[in-house]
Amino acid sequence: MGQQQLLLIILGVIVVGIAVAVGITMFTDNAVNANRDAVTNDLVNLAARAQQFYRRPTALGGGGNSFVGLTADVPGLTKLTNRATNANGVYTIQAAGTTTGVTIRGVGTEHSDAVNYVTMDIFVSNAKADSVAIVH
Repeated sequence: MGQQQLLLIILGVIVVGIAVAVGITMFTDNAVNANRDAVTNDLVNLAARAQQFYRRPTALGGGGNSFVGLTADVPGLTKLTNRATNANGVYTIQAAGTTTGVTIRGVGTEHSDAVNYVTMDIFVSNAKADSVAIVH
């Protein structure tokens, strides 16, 4: 009788250990997906602001049908937002905007793998249709 009880206890510990490991994996995957969605949402918001900058006349502080004023530094990003960092991640302009487009990068707060954080790029262009594309 003692051996059966010991065997059941060991079996129970193994089952609980597997359940905990699966739960931790599911929680981590959910956190990464939630962060990816939040970074995507923020990037789409910044893309809309970049489109506003593009369409606003230069006399009113806009680009005058150009993304050139959106430079890859703090002054360039402040034309889109006052906060380059929030709870979801850190946002930067990858390369100085051109007359036809600009790329904005968002780096999330969750690790997508053991080394890298969730990273997404969005390309905003002056095209009439599909002027915003998530690149990465």
